[in-house]
Formats: sequence, C-alpha cells, structure tokens
Amino acid sequence: MSDVQPVETDIFEVIRTQRAMRRLKPDPVPEEYIKKILWAATRAPSGGNRQNWRWLVITDPEKKKQIQEWYKEGWDRLVASGYGNRPDLPPEEAASNERVMRSAQYLADHLHEVPVLILACLLVDPGQRPDITAGSSIYPAVQNLMLAARALGLGTALTTLHRFRQDDIRKLLGIPETVETAALIPVGWPKGKFGEGFRKPVEDVTYWEQWGNKRQ
Repeated sequence: MSDVQPVETDIFEVIRTQRAMRRLKPDPVPEEYIKKILWAATRAPSGGNRQNWRWLVITDPEKKKQIQEWYKEGWDRLVASGYGNRPDLPPEEAASNERVMRSAQYLADHLHEVPVLILACLLVDPGQRPDITAGSSIYPAVQNLMLAARALGLGTALTTLHRFRQDDIRKLLGIPETVETAALIPVGWPKGKFGEGFRKPVEDVTYWEQWGNKRQ
C-alpha cells in the first residue's frame, strides 16, 4: 500500500475537483489502490468511535451484472416519477442538471462494466430504525474514500439506488438483516477529466447567528 502514490496532493484541489465521475473505464484497478482508499475511509470519525462500518468490495462479473439490473430498475422508477424534470431552473443550473441526468443514465446502463463496486455498510443494533443521525457514522468515511480515490486519479460516485432492492442485495451478498447498505460506490479510471462541478456560492447557502442572516 505504501507504493501507491497520489497524483494530486493539494487537499483543497482534491476537494475542488472531486466530483461524481459516472463514466468509468472497465480497466482493472490494482487491489493495493482499493486497500489504500479503504484505509482512508477508516480514518473518518464515527459516533462514539464505534467504527461500525463495513466495506464490501465486489468485482465478480455475475454479481455486478445482477446489481446493475436492480440498480437500473431503481433508476427507471426514479425517472418515471419525474426525477430530474426541473423546468424552472436558471440556465446554469439547468445545464448542470442535464449533464447529471445524462451521466446518471450512463451509469445505470453500464454499472456492471465498472471494475470495482464498493458497498458501504453500517452495523445497526437489533430493532433500531436508523434516522438521519446514523449517517454521521458512515458518510464521512464514504467522503474520505472518494477524496482518496480522487487523489489517486480514480473516479467515484456516491449512489443509493441499490436500496430499491436492498433485501435482494442482502440475499445476493450474504448481508445480515442488522446491516444497512448506506451507499454503493463505483470505482474506476475515469473516461473524462476531473474538474469543478457546479456549486452555489458559499454566501448563498450560509447564515450567520440567525436563520436568514447573510454576509457578503
């Protein structure tokens, strides 16, 4: 793992250019790269430092194909519900939304061709119904993984559409009922270039001292 060297070392540049890379090459990713980004994931904070995350790495073609079919089913249902249909967006946001929809459709069609899928899982107590706070023990680790991947030149995207068929995913992969699948992360060498995605200005989404108070 120590032989794996980053292609980008400036943390702020990694953050700036780490966007969802949904068009990925089928070329294999060396196992030491996967271990490196998982190491980064497990440096993240978790509630009570319980570290109740688990990571399931999937490279088997048959399993990936089955997951892709379920994922595509979820995507089709989402699109049919009107997801992505946002006619009132200003031009810049509308262009970004269109790009996202095209790349998301591509991923749904080609997920099985991605060399590595990583399922981010969270152990939960029996009888517990996870709420929004449960995410604080898994999603920081997911972001660590994705930032580390970007630093190594690997593309990723945070997806959750597999949860439309979570019970089937559990059966396919032998995941216990007491484990939630928080994210499915495709990992591979990107077909396109890293770059800054559309983001609203910090000033537009930040309040000071009281809700609604903005500073320029």
